[in-house]
Amino acid sequence: MSKAIAGKPFARPSHAHACARDAAEILEDVGCTSISYYAQSVKGHLQIMTARKDVGKLIEDPSTPKALRARMASASAIRQFATDELALPDNNSYRSYVDIGRDSVTWAVFAAPEFSLTPRTWCFPVFGCVPYRGYFSKKSATETAVELQGQGMDVYVTGITAYSTLGWSSDPLLSTMLSHDETYLAGLVFHELAHQRVYVHDDSAFNEAFAVAVETTGVKKWLRAAGDTAELRRYEAVRRRSAEFLALVSQTRDELRHVYDDAGTSEQKWAAKAAAIERLRMRYRQMRDRRWGGYRGYNAWFASPINNAKLAATSVYGDRVPAFLRLFDLCSGDYARFYASVRRIGALDEAHRAEALAAADNCY
Repeated sequence: MSKAIAGKPFARPSHAHACARDAAEILEDVGCTSISYYAQSVKGHLQIMTARKDVGKLIEDPSTPKALRARMASASAIRQFATDELALPDNNSYRSYVDIGRDSVTWAVFAAPEFSLTPRTWCFPVFGCVPYRGYFSKKSATETAVELQGQGMDVYVTGITAYSTLGWSSDPLLSTMLSHDETYLAGLVFHELAHQRVYVHDDSAFNEAFAVAVETTGVKKWLRAAGDTAELRRYEAVRRRSAEFLALVSQTRDELRHVYDDAGTSEQKWAAKAAAIERLRMRYRQMRDRRWGGYRGYNAWFASPINNAKLAATSVYGDRVPAFLRLFDLCSGDYARFYASVRRIGALDEAHRAEALAAADNCY
């Protein structure tokens, strides 16, 4: 979900709920969360799956609105490019379409202690443990957020554009995925399909950074193939701003770690925490007005409350992306070799995985 568009750098936790298997099978496994939670996940997902319409038929149907037909034609070409040029799975995912009639398909709830940047995790069948909990109902997400706040947690709730069932079902294109231009759509499709190619249980930071790397390199390749140099330049500027934004946030997280590790009173830590967040806002305004020439795409992110949960969510999608991009270059831009290398690193135990990725000096 790391699209830096309209101040939404994190628009899509890719598997924010466990709903890929048969409903009865899921409801039997309640070791880590409640039956009611799984029920809403299954119900929401099945409602989407039963509303799918074949993309090819929508393109051919003369009654399909002209604008939608054009978007479906573009989406179909993007989907084929993903298989032909990026070695992403050739299956039925993103070959159907659903208009869900709302701005977000799900809402993700992130939480972290008031004096820690380590996010709370929730565990699910198939997907393992992830640092967020997803809901098909905004009301339910908000209720969970209020409950967590009552436990003294920092909480962050964000709307989600797309999600993946990791190939357990044929994920459709959603109307939320068409909310921006073709470049945005291409990034979403490449990102979500990447999760079907490589997925490591219980390591969201690894999975999301890998998918962002596939998304970023894939979009650039797609734009070069289309000969759209103007859009390529714009996209590269978007990615540069995203990297600079993430660097700002990383600096603040480092400052806050020192605050939380120090032996001080709660009042002292609260004051230092507020000061660090205010410095983050100040640095952003300076970068926006000077380096970015007034670009305001992240204004909404900074205008809403900033807390440990929001900062932790940011790290999941950005911290390891440069390492994956470097590995991609070491593999000479060969996607099959890149995926094989990522799988080998992903097979390592968690204690060595991040170290191996950071230290990689060849294509495994």
